[in-house]
Amino acid sequence: MEDNFSNYFNQTGKVAKEYLETRLDLIKLQAAGKLSKALGLFFSLILAFLLFFFVVVFLGMVVGFWIGEMTNSYTIGFSCSAGLFIFLLLIILWFREPLIQRPLSNMLIKELVSEMEIDPKEEALEKELDRMEEEEEYHEQL
Repeated sequence: MEDNFSNYFNQTGKVAKEYLETRLDLIKLQAAGKLSKALGLFFSLILAFLLFFFVVVFLGMVVGFWIGEMTNSYTIGFSCSAGLFIFLLLIILWFREPLIQRPLSNMLIKELVSEMEIDPKEEALEKELDRMEEEEEYHEQL
C-alpha cells in the first residue's frame, strides 16, 4: 500500500515538474512574442516618423519657394518658412505630452499587456499542482 502511495506521489511529482517546465517555456514564448510585437511597432513608428520628416522638409521647401516667388525674394520666402517651422516646433514642444508621449506610451503598453490575463482554469490547476507537491513533500518526510 505504501508503495502505491509513494509511486503515485513520485509520478505526480514528475508530472507537476513537467507541467511547470512547460509553463515556463510557454511564458518565455509569450514574452518573445510580445517583444517582437513591440519591436515591430517601434520600427514601424520610426519609419513613419522618418517619412513624415521628409514630407515636412519638402513642404518647407515648397512653401519657401512659393513665398519667394510671391515676394521676389527667396531670402524672405525661406525665412518665413523657417519661422513657420519654429512656430510649429514650439507648439509641439508645448503640447508634446498629450499629443505624442501619452498616445505612444499607451500604444506600447497596450501591445505589451495584451493577452496577459491568466485563464482561471489554469490558475486552479497550478494551485492544485502546488498542493500536490506539498503533499508529496509531506509524505516523503514521513
